[in-house]
Amino acid sequence: MSEFVESLHETFERLGRIETRRMFGGHGIWHEGRMIALVAKDTLYLKADAESAAHFDKLNLPPFTYVRQGKSMPMSYRQAPADLFEDREEAALWGRLAYEAALRSGQPPKPKKTPAKKTAVKKAAVKKKTAKAASR
Repeated sequence: MSEFVESLHETFERLGRIETRRMFGGHGIWHEGRMIALVAKDTLYLKADAESAAHFDKLNLPPFTYVRQGKSMPMSYRQAPADLFEDREEAALWGRLAYEAALRSGQPPKPKKTPAKKTAVKKAAVKKKTAKAASR
């Protein structure tokens, strides 16, 4: 995991606990079971929607885009403002904004992974053929 991704735990400490998971060559950032951000090439993008877009637009923060079949595909994540990395309160505000957008998205929270329980498999008893039954 990159130092940048590791530093996000400290950046968002006033928001609360975050989890980071590797995905698609980058990382997803999760809070309370919801994906609130993604990191691609050491750039943080926060979850956005129609309700929060004005905050990003005011600062000219572009969406995360990827290329699919030669076409640019924007996603519902917008570049995070630079101030967020210098001020923990600012990071908490932007983190809450992203979390609220994630809640409005209608996607259910990701269930917490629980270790699989190992269950003992009992072998069925095998009846031995008697010489009498085998001759029939």
